[in-house]
Amino acid sequence: MIECRNISKIYRNGDNETVALDGASFSVRDGEFLAIMGPSGSGKSTLMNVLGLLDSPSSGTYFLDGRDVSVLSEDELAEIRIRKIGFVFQSFNLLPRTSVMRNVMLPLIYEGVPHARRSELAEEALRAVEFPESRWNHLSNQLSGGQMQRVAIARALVNAPSLILADEPTGNLDTKTGELVMAAFRKLNLEKGHTVILITHEHDIARYADRIITVRDGRIVSDFPNRDVRSA
Repeated sequence: MIECRNISKIYRNGDNETVALDGASFSVRDGEFLAIMGPSGSGKSTLMNVLGLLDSPSSGTYFLDGRDVSVLSEDELAEIRIRKIGFVFQSFNLLPRTSVMRNVMLPLIYEGVPHARRSELAEEALRAVEFPESRWNHLSNQLSGGQMQRVAIARALVNAPSLILADEPTGNLDTKTGELVMAAFRKLNLEKGHTVILITHEHDIARYADRIITVRDGRIVSDFPNRDVRSA
């Protein structure tokens, strides 16, 4: 699905340069669950932004499903993001005074999907993350942190993306709730075949992945299969 060749990202401010990524090369198979680890400032979030087409590399080549996305226009990148990529963030990014159902349907509204079909797809996504039907019409600000993150995952799933990018998805959750959310990701990967790339700095969270890449100072310093995968 993904092939990155010598990806670098340099931020310039006047005469100052900050190297966020320095020659990152790796690939990701369809249906793989990958964790990208590293301390704060290591470049892992910059790497996720490049993978999610939210930022462009300064140099190097990024192939997504065999297509060189490094040379595409902003409109072409936006179309790929809508069709192929689902995002889950630490801060949930839900509309606070909006129902669970409408939050999940938002990507479909932007795509112009008819209302009846939007409702059907949103229900399917909420069931996939085992979100209780009794709360589908609750406002998002009436939910617990774990419930909000499940809604965020359902929203990421609703347009059937081939790739899910999760940036510190347990960062605002307690340990037990974080484990439940990670079990949901693991189940989606195993049972639905979604490719999942997880950004985290926590070893216990990375252990849910099949493979772990470690980034430090913008460089990949290790890349190995996880022999101790935590089950869903």
